[in-house]
Amino acid sequence: MSQEVDVLITIRKIIRATDLYSRQLSKKSGLTAPQLLVLQAIQEMGAVAISRLSTHVSLSQATVTSILDRLESRGLVARHRSTMDKRVVHATLTPQGEAMIVQAPKPLQDVFSAAFDKLEEWEKSMIVASLQRVASMMNAEHIDASPMLHVGIADEPAMSNTNHPSNANPNT
Repeated sequence: MSQEVDVLITIRKIIRATDLYSRQLSKKSGLTAPQLLVLQAIQEMGAVAISRLSTHVSLSQATVTSILDRLESRGLVARHRSTMDKRVVHATLTPQGEAMIVQAPKPLQDVFSAAFDKLEEWEKSMIVASLQRVASMMNAEHIDASPMLHVGIADEPAMSNTNHPSNANPNT
């Protein structure tokens, strides 16, 4: 087998592992990875403005608002206007949201991060450089991406490069 085929198989394995994890997360908790990430960020930050929350999770405000709409409709978060500035909306967890976080599986990026942290610095540098090169070879260096591992763009409206097929949202 050629090295090119080995690389393509490895990329496919990564995509498949992410897909399987996303399905497991959805089946166990009924949440998408971005929804879980937003819930965890609210838990970590407390009552938080949507703008700060979107920066923290590396998603657009529109995306976070859409996620919050879904989470609020399920009774997992509540939104309220700031008492200091009525233009600012804060998100907080409900008791059901707190319970959901406890029940949900650990995010795939947390599993990855724990393993990555155990590597030597030279190994980390090699992996980063190699993956950046692969992304470049696939013309993906200009695609916006958050540091969360999930399949598709569930809960995310298309952002930049709206004409690019990878920004189509099959889950809406």
